[in-house]
Amino acid sequence: MTEFRPSRFEILPAVVKNLLIINGLFFLAQNTLGGPTSEFSFENVFALHAWQSSLFKPWQLITHMFLHGDFSHILGNMFGLWMFGSVLENLWGSKRFLTFYMVCGLGAALIHLLFLSWELMPIMKDYALVFQQHAAGNGAQADAMINFILRHNLAFDNRDALLSYMRENPENTEFMSRMFNNITTYYQNNLNTATIGASGAVFGVLAAFVYLFPNTYLYIYFLIPVKAKWIGLLYFSYELFFALRNSAGDHVARWAHVGGAIVGLLIVITWNKTNKKTLY
Repeated sequence: MTEFRPSRFEILPAVVKNLLIINGLFFLAQNTLGGPTSEFSFENVFALHAWQSSLFKPWQLITHMFLHGDFSHILGNMFGLWMFGSVLENLWGSKRFLTFYMVCGLGAALIHLLFLSWELMPIMKDYALVFQQHAAGNGAQADAMINFILRHNLAFDNRDALLSYMRENPENTEFMSRMFNNITTYYQNNLNTATIGASGAVFGVLAAFVYLFPNTYLYIYFLIPVKAKWIGLLYFSYELFFALRNSAGDHVARWAHVGGAIVGLLIVITWNKTNKKTLY
């Protein structure tokens, strides 16, 4: 079967419907109960954090899938879930589809954390040296701080003059303490970066759909017909390119997208092989 032909197709099957509702309720709670004036932070508690962060909790591997950044973020993910997930749930049944969706999201989260740990290694190493030298209180702390500022491109007003002052006045403990606090704040902000969204799970759903129905036509902007296999290949290549590029300022969890697609593809290939063995 390379093209999807609906038969007794349920437009909004049970699991997809409930996932849409749960995501919608979380999004509503984020923007009401967890607003800027609230003392409770949904992101600190439910978003996914690096396991080196003090904010990391095991349940975040699941709960991050139900949080979204803004309306366009949740709209895109939920549209993809409905468009492709409805087909898979009709094909597999609710129980199998829910298992597939959750495993894709979990796999995407674990792969994201793996690459995030690798990306955090340089800043953790440099900060450990800054912390060590600052605790010792010797003259080498200025060099460690300067190295950290330059390597991680911390932005300060009149930075060159500031670095020169640090080199010439390492004995100014009050000034050094202020700089250490600034560096620590920057380091904690990087370590505590939150990851949210159902994109990893949705990419798994998309990958499964493309594998099962590669010749189904999808309509770009509802006008241009393109086969699913070409859209899937181009989209995956796009995400993989930017994941490998690791551009500064790119706040999209590319490895979660790539990971979700790989996990989804591996699962559906395995299930297909199992089904063939059973049939023959």
